[in-house]
Amino acid sequence: MFILFTDFGVAGPYLGQMKAKLIESAPESPIIDLFSDAPSQNPKAAAYLLAAYAEAFPKGSIFVCVVDPGVGGERPGVIVEAGGRCFVGPGNGLFEMILRRTEPAAEIWEINWQPDNISASFHGRDIFAPVAAMIANGDRKPGSERSVDWQRQNNWPDELAEVIYIDHYGNAITGIREHVVKPTIALRVNHVYLNKAVTFSSVPEGQAFWYVNSNGMVEIAANQRSAAEMFDLTVGTKIELSDAAHC
Repeated sequence: MFILFTDFGVAGPYLGQMKAKLIESAPESPIIDLFSDAPSQNPKAAAYLLAAYAEAFPKGSIFVCVVDPGVGGERPGVIVEAGGRCFVGPGNGLFEMILRRTEPAAEIWEINWQPDNISASFHGRDIFAPVAAMIANGDRKPGSERSVDWQRQNNWPDELAEVIYIDHYGNAITGIREHVVKPTIALRVNHVYLNKAVTFSSVPEGQAFWYVNSNGMVEIAANQRSAAEMFDLTVGTKIELSDAAHC
């Protein structure tokens, strides 16, 4: 099974071209679109989002991941094996949280294969998709194994107190996992304090709150309103934690 995680968006040819390359080389493997609107050109925010959602997929899944503002530059292409899953994409920090949360069991390879004809700006189609297909077909990984400490982002925090994704309802996912927050805390965002609720129907229509979403991440939301519009939230908006709930 291929899992696509990209910042391409749904318009334009990019997803279709990547899928065509996967189907051409590994037609028996289904393709799942996980995110096509991952944080645009933001591997750091995308790293926390990817790690939160990858755990739900079965072992043996192959993630083809492209959030790659440095495409065509010096950043390497990599293959990561972690938690029984495989990840193929740019070595720009996108897999930092995957590695951090599974090491020392994780392994990493630097991709050393490329086709005869390659675009400088579309490694997702020309390198990452074919490499993922090779892995799906049981071929040897086309790369050189590296230390798990190679190309790491050690200065990134374990929990990112920022908005990392906004869905089409206007709900804002943060880079904070459930287990590090107490249910009694309040979130402060753009000078507003928000208390915890279980879910949308737990509060009156129009009221904002924070809750733990279905993938274990702290999320800012509002009942039948856009929290992003209410509080001017964007990817990168800072979040503060307060020790006690506010009235």
